[in-house]
Amino acid sequence: MTDVSPLLKPFRVRGLELANRIVMAPMTRSHSPDGLPTGDNLAYYERRAAAKVGLIISEGTMVRRRGASNDAKVPLFWGEEALAGWKRVIDAVHAAGGKMGPQLWHQGMARKPGTGHFPDAPSDGPSGITLTGKKVGEEPSESELLDMAQAYADGARDARELGFDCVELHGAHAYLIDEFFWERTNQRSDRFGGSLEGRAEFAAETIRRCRAAMGELPLIIRISQWKMTDYNAKVAKTPEELARWVRVLADAGVDMIHCSQRRILEPEFPEVDGPDGLNLAGWVKKLSGLPTISVGSVGLSSEFVGAFVGQGSAVSKLDDVIERVDRGEFDLVAVGRALLQDPEWALKVQENRLDELRDYDAAALRTYY
Repeated sequence: MTDVSPLLKPFRVRGLELANRIVMAPMTRSHSPDGLPTGDNLAYYERRAAAKVGLIISEGTMVRRRGASNDAKVPLFWGEEALAGWKRVIDAVHAAGGKMGPQLWHQGMARKPGTGHFPDAPSDGPSGITLTGKKVGEEPSESELLDMAQAYADGARDARELGFDCVELHGAHAYLIDEFFWERTNQRSDRFGGSLEGRAEFAAETIRRCRAAMGELPLIIRISQWKMTDYNAKVAKTPEELARWVRVLADAGVDMIHCSQRRILEPEFPEVDGPDGLNLAGWVKKLSGLPTISVGSVGLSSEFVGAFVGQGSAVSKLDDVIERVDRGEFDLVAVGRALLQDPEWALKVQENRLDELRDYDAAALRTYY
């Protein structure tokens, strides 16, 4: 029998008390017509809260920039009607005993022009450069960048007013904040570009504004090395560069860093500490001193992209993940598609009913609630 007790320990960050170490990872499902959360969205989160997920992070929600999204069925996190829908969601989650934060998202140059809620709006990016490195637009002014940062802060303020328990900024996977981190997409020569610290300054500006807007709620940022168009990309090629990167985020006031990997047990710098070395969340915690969330194909027999195209799921090396939590390599474990297809995944793990975990069925993805 697997010893799951390390996952059952409570966790506290800036006054937020979590009952356990299991996090529901943000997963885009495109189930919000016209960008508005529905009763189905409410039921989807309510079921996971009732099944003892320690912290729910919502699917990516679009900030107040008209060119933020390529899909009009992705939920907005601004506007009276959308926020009223999210108020119903968080009230239902709380009634079920759960804790939840929205993930604030802007797709940046990953969004194709002519798509999304406002097809006529231009796409935003650091330098008008696509993810493949093609120059397609003008570099935005500093005042435009500050409005982009403020759009996240407006969402953070609304999250606080609606009663959410925390906020996560999506700073990974080559979306807007991550495009500032990445040399390929950020060719600016002002304070938001150049050095690694300069390329992290847009995130820092956003964090500072969110911190001022949301008071004492915990603020999380999700980061990754890999990009949706380049799995081998590295913002930080060495631990020293990673330390410089995350120090900017910590100094700006973020409370926790959510580290996205394709495979949770993959060492980030095996040339430094070997094939069983620290993963990205382990290194970030060691170098920043901040708590971290680790994510990457937990419960899947392959990395999540393979699972998405039909490869089955399993209790994949869960013992190893739990051991790393127990020794403090990282603090929380985020679970995505395994929890998507089985709303009771967290409850079954906590009750050691691992033989009852259901196989992942990618063909039924859009029917899951």
